[in-house]
Amino acid sequence: MKIAFQLSSATYGARHMFRNITLATALVTLAALLPVAAQAEPTIVALGDSLTAGYGLPEGEGLVPQLNAWLAAQGSTATVINAGVSGDTSAGGLSRLDWSLTPETDALIVTLGGNDLLRGLPPEETRKNLDAIVKSATDRGLKVLIIPMEAPGNFGPDYKADFDALYTDIATTYGAQITQPFFRLLDAQATDPGQIAQWMQADGIHPNKDGVARVVASLGPTLLQLADSTTD
Repeated sequence: MKIAFQLSSATYGARHMFRNITLATALVTLAALLPVAAQAEPTIVALGDSLTAGYGLPEGEGLVPQLNAWLAAQGSTATVINAGVSGDTSAGGLSRLDWSLTPETDALIVTLGGNDLLRGLPPEETRKNLDAIVKSATDRGLKVLIIPMEAPGNFGPDYKADFDALYTDIATTYGAQITQPFFRLLDAQATDPGQIAQWMQADGIHPNKDGVARVVASLGPTLLQLADSTTD
C-alpha cells in the first residue's frame, strides 16, 4: 500500500506539473498574440471617379497605389481600397456606396464631383448626393475625409460659389475632415491650368505619375491622421 501511495503521489505530482506547464505555455502564447490583436490595421475605402481609379496610368502609379506606398513608408498599417470608377458622378458614387463599404471598413475618402462639373449638373444635385454619402458613412461610425473639387469660372459666379461651398458645408455638418480641392493638392499656388500642365496627362484632366506623387505628398499627412483616428 505504501508503494502504491508513493506511485499515486508521483503521478499526481507529474500531472500537476504538466498542467502548470500547459497553463504557462497558453498564457505566454496569449501574451504573444495580444500585441498583434491590438495593432490596428485600418481599412480606408476611397470612393471616387477616374482621379481615384488611376485613369490613364499603369498599374501601381495611380492615386491609391501611391497612397498605400506612402503610408507603408511611414510605418502605417493602414490600407486604402480603390473604389474609384472612371466617369462616375456623385449619383453613381451614392448608388454603389452600400456594397463599397464592407464590414471591415474603418474610414471613407470621398473624391466625387468632377464629372458633375463636366456635365454641368446643378450644384444642389451634387450637394444632395454627397450629403447622403457622408451621412451614411457617419451613421455607420466611419471617419470621413472629403477631397473637394473646384468649379471653373465658365459656369458663372453663382454656380461656382454654390458648388465650391457645398463641400465645406457638408464637412461642417457631419464633422468630416476636408482637404484643399484636388488640383490645389497638386499645386496650391496654381491659378491657371497652364501652371500645372507638366504634371498632367495629355488630356489635361488627369494627373500623370509625377502629378499623383505631388497629390500624395500633400494628402499623405492628412490621410495618416485619418488612419490614426480610427484607432482612438
